[in-house]
Amino acid sequence: MSPSDVRSLIRYALVGLLLTVILGWVLFLARNALLIAYISSLFAIGLSPLVQAIERRRPASRRRLPRWAAILIIYLTLVGALIGVGMLVIPPLLTQAQELSASFPSLLHKVQQWLIDHGLIAREITVTEAVQKTPVGGSDAVQTVLGAIWGFIGGIFGAVTILILTFYLLVDSDTIVTGFVRLFPRPHRARVRDACSRVTSKVSAWLGGQLLLGAIIGTTAAIGLWLLNVPYFYVLGEIIPVIGPVLSAIPALIVALTVKPMLALFVLIFFFAQQQLENHILVPKVMSRQVGVSAALVIISLMIGGSLLGIIGALLAVPTAAILQVVLEEVLPDNGPDSGIRPPTTDPKIPH
Repeated sequence: MSPSDVRSLIRYALVGLLLTVILGWVLFLARNALLIAYISSLFAIGLSPLVQAIERRRPASRRRLPRWAAILIIYLTLVGALIGVGMLVIPPLLTQAQELSASFPSLLHKVQQWLIDHGLIAREITVTEAVQKTPVGGSDAVQTVLGAIWGFIGGIFGAVTILILTFYLLVDSDTIVTGFVRLFPRPHRARVRDACSRVTSKVSAWLGGQLLLGAIIGTTAAIGLWLLNVPYFYVLGEIIPVIGPVLSAIPALIVALTVKPMLALFVLIFFFAQQQLENHILVPKVMSRQVGVSAALVIISLMIGGSLLGIIGALLAVPTAAILQVVLEEVLPDNGPDSGIRPPTTDPKIPH
């Protein structure tokens, strides 16, 4: 290569590196918007078979149900279910919170007396003294409260955005898939469309698996709390599929504290055991059977997703692993006899 060619190659490499850095920085700045778009895409992919099934269920004498109407039916059903659960859950929890507030001084006295009897503290302190001794200052406390409120409002807006974006993605799903398939050369479009179909099946199975896990966890939690004689065990069992075993342990502990502290300890142990059972047995087994991803890959993806994005990353880990599995099967095909992948056609009329 001549010196001018070398200089041109270096310039192209530097320009390419600069563009890559700029693109990476832009993606980093837009990470929250991209995450919302990705979650909406997963929901749209997972719900598309259900939308198509509702569209097809129509009397023979009527026209095909519009897609937007089928999506609205799903949305109204979900909203109705959430409202029904809220009407069952909120009143008992408010009652238990009032009872806990009234009995908190007595409960605090019992706990501190137990600590004094075991030599863990020297004397009792009042609630006012406990608040004054906290390391958080006044301005820091205000900032913490405002941050929590702002985070809650942001979560509400994010959820609404996901619902709206999912709606439009479902409405335009055929156009989006067709446009995506056309990005590939004509001879490969059939394979790309088949891969898209397999991705849809896996993501839809993931949503079904999440519903199955919620039913199992909610039922077992209600039975466990009933055996522990926790009040409103049926209500707490309905909360768990919505917010998960970890967060749902908080209202369960509050309810148990209104009865006696030892019951709260047993409830804490129960939820810890249930969480371990869910993470290491139920989720790998159910997702492996539903989605077609190995149990080991499910556990690894959960750990990676949780490390990157916390709870949201853990929720998105399995469908992401399933999508990557389909992509790798197409990019790295294995046509051996034991591969499980369809071999190429052997029809002599078709040239290879």
